Amino acid sequence: MNHPPARLAWIVWGLGSLVYLAAFFQRVAPAVMTDQLMAEFSLGGAALGNLSAFYFYAYVAMQIPTGLLADRWGPRRLMVAGTAVAAAGGALFALAPGFGLAATGRLLVGASAGVGFVSMLKLSSHWIAPRRFALVSGLLLMMGLIGGVFAGVPLRLAVDAYGWRPVMAAFAALTGMLALAIWLVVRDDPTERGYASHFRHADEAPHEHASVLASLAHVLSYRNIWLLMLVPAGFSGTVLTFAGLWGVPWLRQVHGLDAKAAAAITSTMLVAWGIGGPLLGAWSTRLGRRKPLYIGSGVVALLGWLAVVWLPLPLPLLVVTLAVVGFASGNIIIGFAWAKESVPLRLMGTASGVTNMGPLMGGMILQPAVGWMLDRRWAGALSGGARLYDADAWTSGFALLATAVAISLVFVTFARESFCRQAA
Repeated sequence: MNHPPARLAWIVWGLGSLVYLAAFFQRVAPAVMTDQLMAEFSLGGAALGNLSAFYFYAYVAMQIPTGLLADRWGPRRLMVAGTAVAAAGGALFALAPGFGLAATGRLLVGASAGVGFVSMLKLSSHWIAPRRFALVSGLLLMMGLIGGVFAGVPLRLAVDAYGWRPVMAAFAALTGMLALAIWLVVRDDPTERGYASHFRHADEAPHEHASVLASLAHVLSYRNIWLLMLVPAGFSGTVLTFAGLWGVPWLRQVHGLDAKAAAAITSTMLVAWGIGGPLLGAWSTRLGRRKPLYIGSGVVALLGWLAVVWLPLPLPLLVVTLAVVGFASGNIIIGFAWAKESVPLRLMGTASGVTNMGPLMGGMILQPAVGWMLDRRWAGALSGGARLYDADAWTSGFALLATAVAISLVFVTFARESFCRQAA
C-alpha cells in the first residue's frame, strides 16, 4: 500500500491548518481594536488585558483535554466540533452588548480554537512523513501567523470601514463554513482513503489507548515535558502580548504612529515569527540537536527585548529589532519537535497538548499583567474614552516581557537533549 499522494496530503493538512489560522486571527484581533473596546465597554488597561486574555484562559485550560481527546477520538471530530463552537463564540463576541457576554464569547473562542494546533500535530504525524515533522510544525505556525497578519492592517481597514462588530460577525460565519469543509474532506488517517499511514503504530486500533489519567500521568513523568511547557511562556508569550494587544497602542502613544502604521509593524513581527518557526525547526533537525539552537535564538530574543524596552531606538532600527525578536521567538517550534521526541509516539497528542499550554500561558499572564502595570502609572489622560499612558508607564509594563524571556532562557538549559531521535 502506497502513502497518500502529496496533493491529497497537503489538501488535508491545508484545511486543518485553516483552523489554526482562524484561531490566531481571533487571538490577536483585539490589538487593532483597543480604542474601540476600551471606549465601548469602559475598560482600563488591566480590564482590557483580561478581556483579551479570556481567550488564553480557556485555551490553556483546554490543552490537556485536547491532547487526550486527539489521542482517543482523533483530530477530525475534534476540529469540527471546536471550529463550530469557535464560530458561535465569535458571533457572541461580535454581538455582545456588555463586557460579560463579550468575555464569554472570547472564552468560547479560546476553548474551542485550542483544538487546532494540537489536532494538527496529531494529523500531521499520520499524513506527513516523520522527517518533515519539524518543518510542517513550523509551517503550521506560519499559517497561524498569516491569520495574525490578517488581524493587523487588513482588519484595521475593515474595522474603520464597517465597524468592529460587523467584521467580527462575518469572520464568525466564515469559521462556521470551515467546520463543514473539514467534516467533508479531512480524515484522521490515510488508511481511511485507502493509503498507507505515516504513523508508526498504524497497525494498532486507531484510538485504542490507556486511560486518560494514565496517559496524562505517563506524559507528566517526563521532566522534559514540564520544561518544554514552561519555556515558550516567555519566548512566545511576549510576542503574543506585544503583537497581540499592547504593541499597537504603544507605537501610537510613544512613537506617534497612526493605527495602520502601528498594525503594520506588529504584523512584521508576526511575519518574522512565522518565518523563524519552520527555518529554526529545520535547522535544528539538520544539526541533529535541539538544545544549542533553542538557547542561541533565546539569547537573541532577550537582547532584542532589552533594546526595545530600554534603548531610544530610531523607528527604522526599532522595526528591524522587533523583526529579529519575532524570528528568534519562532524557536518554540524546536520545542514542539523536542517534546514529541521526548515521549513515545503514541503519547504525542497528550504531550503536545501539555507543551502547547506554555505559549498561551505566557499571553494569559502577560497581557493583563502589562495592563495592570500601565494602570498603576496612568496619569488620568483619556482620548475618546480610551486611556493614554506615558513612556515611563510603558517601560514599566514592557519590563515584564524582558523578564519573562530571561526566565525561559534559564529553564531551557535544564532540558535533556533528544538528538532528534524519537523516544521508544
